[in-house]
Amino acid sequence: MNQQQVLEFAIRGMHCAACSARIERVLGMRSEIASVTVSLASNTARVALKPGTDATAARRDAMDAVTGLGFSAEFLAGGGSGGGMALPEAARRWEKRQAEQVEELAERKRDLLPAFAFALPLLVLSMGEMAGMPVPDAIAPHLHPFRFALVQLALCLLVLWSGRRFFLQGLPALARRAPNMDSLVALGTGAAFLFSLWNTLLAATLTAPEASHARAAPQGLWDMLFGAGHAASGVDLYYESAAVVIALVSLGKYLESRSRLNTSEALKGLLDLAPESALRILADGNREEIPLAEVRVGDSLFIRPGARVPVDGTVTGGSSFVDESMLTGESMPVEKKAGDALAGGTMNQQGALTMKALRVGADTMLARIVRLVQEAQGSKAPIAGLADRVSYYFVPVVMAIALLSGLLWWLLGDSASFALRIFVSVMVIACPCAMGLATPMAIMVGTGRGAQLGVLFKNGQALEQSSRITSMVFDKTGTLTSGKPALTDMLPLVERPPDELLRLAAALEHSSEHPLATAIVGAAEARGLVLPAVEQFRATPGKGVEGRIIMEGAALRAAIGNAAFAKEHLARSCSDDEAAACDLQETAALDAHLETFARQGKTPVVLLLDGVPAAVLTVADPLRPETPATIAALKAMGMECVMLTGDNAITAKAVAEAAGIDEVIAGVLPDGKERVVTSLQERGRVVGMVGDGVNDAPALARADVGFAMKSGIDVAVETGDVVLMHGGVETVTTALGLSRAVMRNIRENLFWAFAYNIVGIPFAAGLFHLFGGPVLSPMLAGAAMALSSVSVVGNSLRLRFFGGK
Repeated sequence: MNQQQVLEFAIRGMHCAACSARIERVLGMRSEIASVTVSLASNTARVALKPGTDATAARRDAMDAVTGLGFSAEFLAGGGSGGGMALPEAARRWEKRQAEQVEELAERKRDLLPAFAFALPLLVLSMGEMAGMPVPDAIAPHLHPFRFALVQLALCLLVLWSGRRFFLQGLPALARRAPNMDSLVALGTGAAFLFSLWNTLLAATLTAPEASHARAAPQGLWDMLFGAGHAASGVDLYYESAAVVIALVSLGKYLESRSRLNTSEALKGLLDLAPESALRILADGNREEIPLAEVRVGDSLFIRPGARVPVDGTVTGGSSFVDESMLTGESMPVEKKAGDALAGGTMNQQGALTMKALRVGADTMLARIVRLVQEAQGSKAPIAGLADRVSYYFVPVVMAIALLSGLLWWLLGDSASFALRIFVSVMVIACPCAMGLATPMAIMVGTGRGAQLGVLFKNGQALEQSSRITSMVFDKTGTLTSGKPALTDMLPLVERPPDELLRLAAALEHSSEHPLATAIVGAAEARGLVLPAVEQFRATPGKGVEGRIIMEGAALRAAIGNAAFAKEHLARSCSDDEAAACDLQETAALDAHLETFARQGKTPVVLLLDGVPAAVLTVADPLRPETPATIAALKAMGMECVMLTGDNAITAKAVAEAAGIDEVIAGVLPDGKERVVTSLQERGRVVGMVGDGVNDAPALARADVGFAMKSGIDVAVETGDVVLMHGGVETVTTALGLSRAVMRNIRENLFWAFAYNIVGIPFAAGLFHLFGGPVLSPMLAGAAMALSSVSVVGNSLRLRFFGGK
C-alpha cells in the first residue's frame, strides 16, 4: 500500500495573502499534487503528493513552479509520510529562519529611518503653510514654483529609494499578471509621483506672478486629510503623498515583522529542551561526550544531576527525580529508578542516572512533539478558505475599482488632481495582508501556546473543530480512572487495628500475582507496613488464597478471597463446629456489606482469620482526582458528557455517578466503540472522543475530534487529532478553552480585516463625498493600511497569555 508523501518548502518573497493564494492555486493545479497548504505567517508550503508519485521529480517541479511565479523555494523535509527531522536539525532550521527574520527586520529598519527622515521634512514643506509655518522665500511656491517643486522632488526621490522594494517586487509581480500588495503600493505611489513630476516640468514654465496668481488660500489640517482638493501651491504636487505613504507602509511592515518574531517562542522553548551533547559510557567504563546527533539506539548514557535527558530510553542504574513539566505539563518531579522510562528533554534533578537509549533522532517523543507543532503552525483552519478565495481575486479587483473611481470622478467634472487623489487612496488603502494573516497568525500563536500547556493540535482543522464540539465521549479505564487497581476501602469486622488487618491481608497476597493482590500489597507498602511470614500458602485460582501467618511467635490461620471463597470457608468452619463462624446474623451483615460495595462498582474481598470474617477490603480502579471537576467544567461549557466502557453496567454507573456523568454506555467492546460514536454523530452531535490511543484508536479516528492521552502517543499520532500530554484528563478543558479562544480571535481578525476594506475602499473611492462627506487623503489611507496588519498580528499575540481553561 502506497503511503502519501509530504514535501515541505520554505517560501521567500511572499508579502500578502495574494502571494500565498496564487502559489497554492498554481501548485494545486499540478496533476501529481493531492493537496497544498501555503502559510503566509510561517512562510512555508506543505505539498501532499498523490500515491505513486516520484518525490524527487515532484520536488523539482514544485520548486520550478514557485520560482516561475517570482518567489524562491527551499526544500526543507519530506519524501515520506512518517518522516521528520532530528532535533539538532530542527533547531538549526529554526535558528536559520529566525536569523533570516532578524535580518529582514534589520533591513526594514535601515529603510524605515531614511524614509521618515526625508518624508517628514517633505510633509512640512508641502503642508507647512496650512499650519501657519513660514516657507523660506528662496523656495516659496508663489515666488519660485520650480525651485519649490525641485526640493520636493529631491526629498521624494530619497524616500522612494528607501522604499524601492515595493517597486522591485510589486511591478514584476504585476508584469507576471500576479499582482500583490506591493503592486498596489507601487502603482499608487508611482502614479502620484509621475503626476507630480509632470507638473514639476510644467512649473519650469511658470513665472512668479503666474504662480502667485494661481496660489490658493491655505487649507486647514482637516482639508489636507479629508478635503476634496489639494494644497494648491502654484503647481499641483503629490510628492508628499507618495513619500508619506511609502514611509507609513514601511512602518507597518516593520511593526508586523517585529511582532511575527514572537510567534515562534513556544517552538523555541521546545527546541531548547534538547541538550547539545550526551555522555556515552564506553565498554571500559569511561565516558565520552558526543553530539546529540551521534547517539545511537542501545547506547549506554550517563546523566549528571541538573542535566537534561538526551534521548528516550529506560533507567539502567541509579535513582533520581526528573522534572517533566516542560514536556508533559506535570508540575511535580517524577521519581525514576531502574526500569522506568525516560523522555528526552526532561531535566534530571538530584541523583545521577545511567540509561539505555531506545529512541533517538526523529523518533524521540520531543522530536515528534516539535514536528506536530510545526505542522500545526503551518496548517490552515477551514475558516481560512473564505479569506483565501477573496485574497486571490482581491488585488485585481482593487486595481479595477481604483481605476474606475478615478475615471468616474474625472468624467463627472472634477480635476485630474482630484481623480488621481482618489486613485492613489484606493490603491493604497486596500491591503490584503490583514485577511491573509487573520487565520495563520492566530493558529501559530494558539498551537504554540497549546504546546506550552500540554495540548498538541495536529492541524488547524482539529483546532477549529474542537471549538464546535457538543458531546464529549470518555473511555473509562485509564482516562476517567487511573487505570491501575488500588485499595479503596477497608471495613474492619473484628476488634483489631486497621493497619494490622492490612498487614495480614498483604502478607497473604504477597505471593499472589493477581491484580487485586498487587493493589493490596501496594497499599501496605505505601504505609510502610512490615509483612509477616506466611507458611503453607495455597491459592485457589479465581477465588482466593490461604495460609498460616507467623506473627509474634504465634500461628494464625488466614484466608482472603471473593464472596464465594469466603462462604466456602465459613461453611467449612461450621462443619467443624466453630459456632462463631456460623452466626447467621453476622453472615447476613457480611452479605449486605458485599452487596453495598458491589453497587458502588468496587470489587470486595473478605479477610478471614481462624475462620472468622475479620475485614472487607475493596479494590477498584479509582477516579482520577481531577475527573469530577473536569466533568463539571465541561458541563459549564455546554458539553454533553458520555462515558463509553466495556465494563459491566453496575460498575460503569457507579463510576459515572462519582464523576458526574449522566449518560453511560456500558458493555461495549473496543470494536463497538466506533459504532457508538457514529450513532452519536447521526443524532446531530459534534463528537469529541477521549481515549488512551491504543484500544480506542478506531473511535478516536471516527470522532469529529479525537483526543489521545499521553499514554497512547504512538497510536495517537496516527489516529488522534489532539494529543494531551498531561497525565490527567483536565487538559481536555484546556484544549477546548484554547480552541474557542483561537476561533474567537480568528473571527475578530477576519471581521476587522473585511470591515476595514468594506468601509475603507468606498471611503477612499469618494463614495461619501457624493453626499457631501469627506474624502480620504492618500496619507491617511497609507496609515490605515499599515495599522490593519499590525492590529491583526497584535490581536493574535494576545493568545500567548491564554491561561488554561
